[in-house]
Amino acid sequence: MPGGERAGTPAIVVADLTRRYGALLALDRVSFTVEVGQIVALLGPNGAGKTTAVEILEGYRSRDSGHVSVLGFDPADGGRPYRERIGIVLQTAGFEEEFTVGELLRLQVSLYPRRHDPDELADLVGLGDRRRTRVKALSGGQRRRLDLALGLAGAPDLLFLDEPTTGFDPAARHHAWDLIGRLRDLGTTILLTTHYIEEAERLADRVAVLRAGRLVAWGRPSELEAQCGLPSRLSFRPPAGFTAAGLPPMSGTLAVTGAEVVIHTHQALSDTRLLTAWAAANNLDLPALTLTPPRLEDAYLSLTGEPADDE
Repeated sequence: MPGGERAGTPAIVVADLTRRYGALLALDRVSFTVEVGQIVALLGPNGAGKTTAVEILEGYRSRDSGHVSVLGFDPADGGRPYRERIGIVLQTAGFEEEFTVGELLRLQVSLYPRRHDPDELADLVGLGDRRRTRVKALSGGQRRRLDLALGLAGAPDLLFLDEPTTGFDPAARHHAWDLIGRLRDLGTTILLTTHYIEEAERLADRVAVLRAGRLVAWGRPSELEAQCGLPSRLSFRPPAGFTAAGLPPMSGTLAVTGAEVVIHTHQALSDTRLLTAWAAANNLDLPALTLTPPRLEDAYLSLTGEPADDE
């Protein structure tokens, strides 16, 4: 295969990757492996080392030590053969404003030996009806779709996506998620950086969490949720006449506000049974009764030490 990649070889291998900026240790012996056809989400707070790691994998930044192999290449010296096989969608990008969408796509695909049809590419990202529209007339969300189309111009084996749905409305975001999922199904490997934890939970086969330059978690979203040992959230709106003192003893911790009663519990099934049995015995309704298991966002906040939005 091109670049010396062999069947069964992982798409990305990173071992003990280290990068310093003066006294700052931006990456501290980071190691992970991405298999061909996987979507991996790289998460972490600002300053965690995500951008440095991705730029090293893209070949735009050097490393101090460690081993990196991407599609069988060392990105540091892969040159044109390497760049022809990757696509990059930056968080922000500049366009020639006077080009139409169709003109810009035709120009971009002409730069690659292996390429998408520009009209099919416009349809793929939802810009089929904007082929004759000048870039300067596009909305923010449409420009982001154009970013994605340009990243796909060379039919890449590996696609780097940096905050791909920033500026999208909910409908456009779900359309982009469907598209990214289809690319994975077609065999494209995708490395995704995002601040939308729901995006990582929806798309990623594996999640890598960086904090202060170190890889603090790696695995499937469900594995990270389980590894953190976080409680489930049992909640309901207090019914008329409710007093917390009347609740049966449960294993979880109780928090009561005027609008909600919340029980954080590691024994969700038994506490739910106790609560519903108590309500039935006292002829009480439990409005908006909800049991929510820990999610990837909860695991992420626990791993990074970041506060929740409402704290």
